[in-house]
Amino acid sequence: MESRQTTVSLRVRGYHLDGYGHVNNARYLEFLEEGRWAYFDERSALADAVQRSGVAFVAVNLNIDYRRAAVAGEDLEVVTGLAELGSRSARMHQDIRRARDGKLVASADVTFVLLDVHANKAVAIEGALRDAMAPLVVAQ
Repeated sequence: MESRQTTVSLRVRGYHLDGYGHVNNARYLEFLEEGRWAYFDERSALADAVQRSGVAFVAVNLNIDYRRAAVAGEDLEVVTGLAELGSRSARMHQDIRRARDGKLVASADVTFVLLDVHANKAVAIEGALRDAMAPLVVAQ
């Protein structure tokens, strides 16, 4: 059975840091995006269904809570899962944790819609796409 969550590992590099020696807040957005790309990479059938449908996932809201600083050389894990599936939007929950002790560094909720790329408007999450996404929802 396929896992409902994806974990991607990354190492904090010097260019991720701000003047205070810890990861710049904007870099966490990139870490989260890496986690979402990995999530869809692991679910190629879902990604293919989205592409065939002529729609795209578009983030419309991001809420992030920074819990503790990450510094150069630390290994982090970004855990990504589908937390909620509505009729017109869905929400992914993501945690960034230190690999060595599992401590929470940041958590985020990303709300997205399906955009009909030709009409440039949000469309309902229904049919085969909804059927493919529904079993992926992780209870929180």
